[in-house]
Formats: sequence, C-alpha cells, structure tokens
Amino acid sequence: MLQFIINDVLGTPAILVGLFSLIGLLLQKKAFSEVISGTLKTIMGFLILIAGANLIATTLTIFSQLFEHSFNIQGVVPNTDAMAALAQKSYGTATAMIMVFGMLINILLARITPLKYIFLTGHHTLYMSAMLAVILSVGGFSGFWLVATGSLILGAMMVISPAILQPFTRKITRSDDLALGHFGSTGYLLAALVGKVVGKGSPSTEELKVPKTLNFLRDSSVAISLTMMILFVALVLVAGKTFTESQVSGGQNFLVFAVIQSITFAAGVYIILAGVRMVIAEIVPAFKGIADKLVKDAKPALDCPTVFPFAPNAVIIGFLCSFAAGLISMFLCPLFGLSVIVPGLVPHFFCGATAGVYGNITGGRRGAMIGAFVQGLLISFLPAILLPLMGELGFASTTFGDADFGVIGIILGKLIALFH
Repeated sequence: MLQFIINDVLGTPAILVGLFSLIGLLLQKKAFSEVISGTLKTIMGFLILIAGANLIATTLTIFSQLFEHSFNIQGVVPNTDAMAALAQKSYGTATAMIMVFGMLINILLARITPLKYIFLTGHHTLYMSAMLAVILSVGGFSGFWLVATGSLILGAMMVISPAILQPFTRKITRSDDLALGHFGSTGYLLAALVGKVVGKGSPSTEELKVPKTLNFLRDSSVAISLTMMILFVALVLVAGKTFTESQVSGGQNFLVFAVIQSITFAAGVYIILAGVRMVIAEIVPAFKGIADKLVKDAKPALDCPTVFPFAPNAVIIGFLCSFAAGLISMFLCPLFGLSVIVPGLVPHFFCGATAGVYGNITGGRRGAMIGAFVQGLLISFLPAILLPLMGELGFASTTFGDADFGVIGIILGKLIALFH
C-alpha cells in the first residue's frame, strides 16, 4: 500500500497537484460539487499540458532536422512551456512537490518579511519548479534535500521577483495595488534600467499611432503562427523540395508542409496554455483563499499581460525589437562557442512586449526599443549558457527561455559544480 501511494499516487504529478487542489478546496469548505469539479479539472489540465508538449516536441524535432540540414548547425528553440512539460516525464514528482511546498514558503515569506507579494502566476511557478527539479537532480540532489532546496529557492523567487520590479510597476499601473509575477523579471528590470539611461527626453510610445494592419500581432497565436511560418518556409526553401518531401514531410508538398508545421507549433502552444489555464483556474482560488487568511496587506503578483493595456504600442514595439535581437543572436552565439539559439516566439513575444512596457515607462520610445532589444539579447544568450547544465534534457530541441530561468539555473548549476 505504501509503495502504491508513493509510486503510483504521489509519483504521478497530475494526481499530486490534483490532491493539493482537493485539500485547498476542502479547507475552504467548498460545496461537494465544486470540490469534485476543481480536483478533476486540475488533473485534466496537467494531461492537456503534456499533450500539447508532445505536439510541440514533434514540430521542434522537424524544425531541428531542417535547420541542421540547411545550415549544418544544431539549432535550439527556447520554449519554457514545452520544456517544463517535457521535464514532467523524468522529474514529474520532484516538480510537483517543489511547486506545492514553494507556494507555501511564498505565503510564509510574505507573512514574516516586508515583501508582501503572493505570486499568482501559477504556470510560471510550475515551470520554475520543473527547472529547479532538473538542475538539482542533475547536480546530485535527491529525496528530501531536492524538494527542500528547490522549494526554498522557488518560494524566495516568488517574493523577490515582484519586489525588484515594483518601483516601475507602480509607475506603469499608477497604483500600488498589484505587482508583476513573472519569471522574466531580470529582463524587465534590465529594460527599465537601460531605458532610464538612453531615453532621456524621449516621448512615450503611446503618443504613436500604430496602423491597424499590425493589430494582429497582439494575438500571440497569430504572431507565433506567422513568424514560425516565415522560419519554416525559409528552411524548406533552403533545404530543398527533394530533401523535405523525401526525408521529412512524408511526400507532402514542401510549402504546404511548412505552413502546417508552423500552425501546428502555435496550436501546441495554445493547447499547453489551455491546460495551464485549467490547472491554475482551480489551484489559484484555493491558494489565494488560504493566503488571504494568513497574510495581511498582501499584493497579488499577476502574469505579464497585466501591464499590456497600459502601453499597447510598447507591446508591439517590444516584441519586434526583442525578436530582432534574437535573430542577430542566432549568428552571434556560435562566435562565443555557444549553441545556436533560434528565436523562440513565446519568450520573445511575452517577454519582449513586457520589456517594451518597462523600457517605455523609464525611457519612452528609445527606452522601449533599446530596452526590449537588450532584453532580447539576454534571453538569447542565457538559454545557450544554461543548455549544458540541463543534463539529458540539454540534448532536447528546446530549453527554458525567460530571463529568470537562465539566471537562476546558471547560478545554481555553477554553485553545485563547485561542490559536486
């Protein structure tokens, strides 16, 4: 029975997090129907997330085949959503336990320290838990020390990340009622500081009128599809019709294949995010309900799109400048002996857009452009440096993309290397 509980119940991350949701709902004395619904939706969300990851993994494998054949270079596409889901296969139990205990440590730190932030961007909590589980496991940690160390780091990051951005977030939102809870904070901080240096006297991006024809870029699924379509079409043209149709597409027309694969990639991201939303929609209310009872004057730290409405022009400018930096980095990384990092659409859209908003608040148009560009360089070089520290997952065609994952992963990996 004990083996069944440990290996089959707690060893299945979807069920483990579902149990956490169940306990949270029971503690709030929710109706029986809400308890059952919330628990099942949490488990279902995890399974949807893994299904989306499998779809993306297939597409990324094809992309890498084409890229390697076309340029004789191994390309890696950062995608934090996909990487976290892939990590579930080998490090699922550790990930789930670090996530649960890390959230509890977040509440404790918010209660006993001046950093009164409750990190409610649940999918990033999950993703950081996955990365910590991988890095610590590869570094030789296991059992209690793996979970304890990962939980402490995660809990600390959940209050530190919003805190370092709060002076700028207050200016953006014109209030102190909420914070930004997103593990790209070092990139956004860098963008804000760069904007402060280069943007003196530069007018705000919101004084610009963006053509309606560019509004489609605000839909991340469309932006991802179109950008991946450009990359895929370029790759199949360079790889050639014969190679693509004989070795990769299974006989399907090479241009049609490129279009379908690009949209399939975007569909995979959409499925992953749908699964994450389902998980978080059930966990966050239970988590927040407990937190509200335990932490007074707590500020909710919310996902990065929270700041998008305050500077919609900066969102588009930030995305384009960050992506431009990613394209340039693709050729710069090999000069430093690093793996080629093909610009990941998810990090460059969400992180680039957010960096644009933070760069704009300190440096106007120049701040948004240069701040987002520098952030784009950061999230291109950090994944390349992080890649060798990921163990067997370092051979995958993707890696963690957002800045904090790179910063924490590299520091932690180097520290472990000193003692192990």
